[in-house]
Amino acid sequence: MFFSERLKREREKEGWSQTELAEKMHVSRQSVSKWETGKNYPNIEVIIDLSDLFGITIDELLRSDEELKEKVIQDGKKLEYPKWKVFFDSVFLLGAFLLVSKIIIFALHYFFGTNILMLEDLPEVVSNFLPLTLMLIGGVGSDQLKDKYI
Repeated sequence: MFFSERLKREREKEGWSQTELAEKMHVSRQSVSKWETGKNYPNIEVIIDLSDLFGITIDELLRSDEELKEKVIQDGKKLEYPKWKVFFDSVFLLGAFLLVSKIIIFALHYFFGTNILMLEDLPEVVSNFLPLTLMLIGGVGSDQLKDKYI
C-alpha cells in the first residue's frame, strides 16, 4: 500500500475530513489533498507527526512506498550538506586569507623594506604552498559534496 492510500485510510478510520486533518497538522487542506493523491509528499517532520497522530509507526507509513522512502533519504542528505559545506568553505577561506596575507607581506617587504615573517618556523615549501593546498582541499571537498548530497 502506498503512503497516499495509507494516509487516506487512516484519516477516514478516524472520521476526519481533509480539512480537519490539515488543522491538526497545521498545514493547508490542499497539502493533505496532494499527499493523498500522491502528487506531493510531506517532509520527515510531518511524517513523524502523522505517525504520532494516528498511533502507527513511521515504518508502517514508509515501508511500502519506494518513492517516499527515497524522498526521506534525500531530505536527510540535504540536512547533512550544510554542515560539511561550512567546513570546506572555511578551509577554502582560510587558505585564501593566508594567500592574501602572504601577498600583502611580500608587497610590504618589497616596497617598504619591512621584515615581517609569516609562519617562520615552517619550512619555506610548506609556508608557500599551505594556502594553495587549503584552497584546493576546500574547493575539491565542496565540489564532492554536490555529488554525494545533492
